[in-house]
Amino acid sequence: MGWDPLGVTPDGNGGANVAIWAQDAASVHLCVFDDDGHETQHELVERVFNTFHAHIPHLPPGTRYGFRVDGVWDPAHGHRWNRNKLLLDPYARAIDGEFRLDPSIYAHVGSDDLRMSTSDSAPFVPRSIVVDDAFDWGDDRSPGTAWADTVIYETHVRGITRLHPSIPEHQRGTYAGLTHPAVLEHLTTLGVTAIELLPVHHFVDEVHLLELGLTNYWGYNSIGYFAPHGAYSSTGTRGGQVSEFKSMVKAMHAVGLEVILDVVYNHTAEGNQLGPTLCFRGIDNDDYYHLQDGGRYYRDYTGCGNTLDVSKPHVLQLVMDSLRYWVQEMHVDGFRFDLASALARSFHDVNMLGNFMTTIQQDPVLRRVKLIAEPWDVGPGGYQVGEFPPLWTEWNDKYRDNIRDFWRGGTGVGELGWRLSGSADLYASEGRRPFASINFITAHDGFTMRDLVSYDVKHNEANLEGNRDGTDNNRSENYGVEGETSDPAINEVRHRQLRNFLATLLLSTGVPMISGGDEFGRTQRGNNNAYCQDNAISWYDWNWQSWQSDLKVFASQLVHLRRNHTAFRQRYFFDGHPLHEGGPKDLAWIGPNGHELSESAWHDGSARTLGMFLAGELHGTDDDGNVLRDHSFLVLLHSSEEPGMFILPSQPYGRAWVRFIDTTTGQAVQSGSELPGGSVVTLQPRSLVAFRAIT
Repeated sequence: MGWDPLGVTPDGNGGANVAIWAQDAASVHLCVFDDDGHETQHELVERVFNTFHAHIPHLPPGTRYGFRVDGVWDPAHGHRWNRNKLLLDPYARAIDGEFRLDPSIYAHVGSDDLRMSTSDSAPFVPRSIVVDDAFDWGDDRSPGTAWADTVIYETHVRGITRLHPSIPEHQRGTYAGLTHPAVLEHLTTLGVTAIELLPVHHFVDEVHLLELGLTNYWGYNSIGYFAPHGAYSSTGTRGGQVSEFKSMVKAMHAVGLEVILDVVYNHTAEGNQLGPTLCFRGIDNDDYYHLQDGGRYYRDYTGCGNTLDVSKPHVLQLVMDSLRYWVQEMHVDGFRFDLASALARSFHDVNMLGNFMTTIQQDPVLRRVKLIAEPWDVGPGGYQVGEFPPLWTEWNDKYRDNIRDFWRGGTGVGELGWRLSGSADLYASEGRRPFASINFITAHDGFTMRDLVSYDVKHNEANLEGNRDGTDNNRSENYGVEGETSDPAINEVRHRQLRNFLATLLLSTGVPMISGGDEFGRTQRGNNNAYCQDNAISWYDWNWQSWQSDLKVFASQLVHLRRNHTAFRQRYFFDGHPLHEGGPKDLAWIGPNGHELSESAWHDGSARTLGMFLAGELHGTDDDGNVLRDHSFLVLLHSSEEPGMFILPSQPYGRAWVRFIDTTTGQAVQSGSELPGGSVVTLQPRSLVAFRAIT
């Protein structure tokens, strides 16, 4: 106790130890609020290693509290101490209440006024909550799914549950809603192995959204790095959100699903110098943030107004303590780091040998969980795809862009081979494996897969920014009509393209990530930046048309095919050599003539057809000494608007072939006659067909 650990730690007798790091502050007061909102202050008079601390005899779980930190007001030099600001505890385990924008309190917001506000912010900001961490985990264990076997499902707590008819109304949009049998059944029958939740660290709405009458839906505006977001709790926000979150993780583990959190340590909800003071800015502004121009302004590598300076020891400690808390106390299985390049910045440059990356690498807890980087930020030199250390996996936007371009007929096959086979050009160095590539075609940010084949341009009018927000680089196609249509010919093409995207994603080497709802054709009505749409634009509609039910079945069949065949779950990069004597190469690229692709064919920009042969992996021998191996497969991708002819290769690839996937018919498992090697097959326009080899 004493100065460590930080935060408020119950002593088991109704009291608690209180500790807060505030390096250059003059004084710190703990502010305790009763149920009527009356505030009682306790000065923390003990100070060790720049940490103010005290033992408070009566501070039971459920108590609402905050801090007031006093010091020099000199914002021109980065100092923004102001005792009139009630501050959240950076180590709060739970947070109650919302940030409200009141003109009389935040008159300085939106101006560059350096005068200190003398109005009390307490009526308009959230409170920290004292939490008892006790929870019955029983025999809970992480599924521990190997990276090569992982299939990620990116989703949103509210989005997937808010409209589900089977979930009780009071649990819709909550952690408890995620554990409803209907949701668990959907995920397990689909066959994914992990859910990746959009931010669940407690967040608040941005000032400009409050002014527009909108709210932050995605949650990339964190203010509490230890606290599950209170609005996602069905059991109250005086600590109930903590036990409810733990129950959700326990339920996911019980059905074999890992839980990965999308975390936002690159910036905070305090924004730039015009934003509200809620926590870090009022505790030690120039130690928590990257500052510039003498400290008056914030360096913004994130596009969100500020950037946490993780190169500073105490900020790094905060992030590491938070990550370990979510693993050890909340039992999560991994993290996806938003704008991870910002975390690797040292003295403004991205440094993969810097404090953050090195500390993660040596941490005995964190180096054993799944670590996913969004390998870019918006600052100079921030694009770092393929550059993260071996411990990390990365969102592969090169995969996303190339697969989109290929299926809309906008590119040849030159880059396609790299992307389908694990992107060895990006990840084969320094001992990395194919699972370093998180393959995705869509994500929360951008078009849904259905919108990708329904809109040529974004339609973000509901965001009230004049449709200026969101990317214009969608690489999408509407096939003749912008938006929804009743034209059966256009819908047939669109639905086939959905199947092409799903089949390509799930048959590629690497780790596939499905954006939630794509498995049944969810739409956001052309909005490619729905971060502020906490409504039917973003919520999953569970009233499906027949084609959506069929699409979900198709997606599930693909996931289970991947799970059942090691050829699609490569643990090592292909080396172009046979797996056994006299056999075919582990990977071969076949052209329409039935032979390996020539060098000139790779560089033919007009080529729209590629065959990918995957040799079955060896599995030892049986009792009679016969070699056991998985099936070998041939995947044919044809993006042309016209039919194409393809000659099935002969030995050593296969004596004959059986079709088992055809996106033209929407069948992922077929039984049919064997086609001998040398047979000519017709590929329908914009189609993917896969064959199993008979040797």
